[in-house]
Amino acid sequence: MLDLGLLLIRLVVGLSFMAHGAQKLFGSFGGHGLKGTGGFFESIGIKPGVAMALLAGLAEFAGGALFAAGLFTPLAGAALAGTMLVAIFKVHAPNGFWAANNGYELNLTLLAVAVGVALTGAGAYSLDAYFF
Repeated sequence: MLDLGLLLIRLVVGLSFMAHGAQKLFGSFGGHGLKGTGGFFESIGIKPGVAMALLAGLAEFAGGALFAAGLFTPLAGAALAGTMLVAIFKVHAPNGFWAANNGYELNLTLLAVAVGVALTGAGAYSLDAYFF
């Protein structure tokens, strides 16, 4: 049952990160694409905005795909954790903990999941288990 639980966590979290990455990269799902995300990044001091939006989008999209598949899981978890750390410290921390106030509650939860799965491993239902 542990392996099934890890698969469920990886799929939900990984696919959610992929969707957020697609918002940044392609403007999918109501996102603003690279130009819009880059402008937001510039407004909060992350420069150069478009290049950093590209890196963030790639980390979320590719990291989410790898996380969901359970392939190179420690690397995927690190990429996802990195994006959450930036989100916490550059966007959400001034608003306090609660997500209802645009705080860092959700980002911290996703950070813990990414690091936790990276440390424990992806489980038997993963490409890591198949290849390694």
